[in-house]
Amino acid sequence: MATNRTFTMIKPDAVKNGHIGNILAMITNAGYRIVSLKLTQLSVKDAENFYAIHAERSFFGELVEFMSSGPIVAAILEKENAVDDFRTLIGATNPNEAADGTIRKMYATSLGENAVHGSDSDANAAIEGAFHFAIREQF
Repeated sequence: MATNRTFTMIKPDAVKNGHIGNILAMITNAGYRIVSLKLTQLSVKDAENFYAIHAERSFFGELVEFMSSGPIVAAILEKENAVDDFRTLIGATNPNEAADGTIRKMYATSLGENAVHGSDSDANAAIEGAFHFAIREQF
């Protein structure tokens, strides 16, 4: 059964480039309610833990370095069919393949610096939200 919550991060590239407001506006204009929101910065250890699922992948070191390179905005969002609809809103991981009007098409600069993270499943949304906000009981 699908939940009505998902997790997102506005990544360091989009924060550095001044896109927080525009991305949050796209999210709320798409019908999401922001349940929790914070500006923070991941330590290298936090980034390693958050992306541990990718530890054996060739891009892991670069991903950890990037995600700990500057501030991020972490958020828990609420809307019916939250995870699937948010994946559509953010677009393909590669901004060159993302549909027009998606967050990544508009604000990502490359495959590696793709502006925003979105949970890929209800289970991961709960895990990722708890990682940043320690509110497991709300999922």
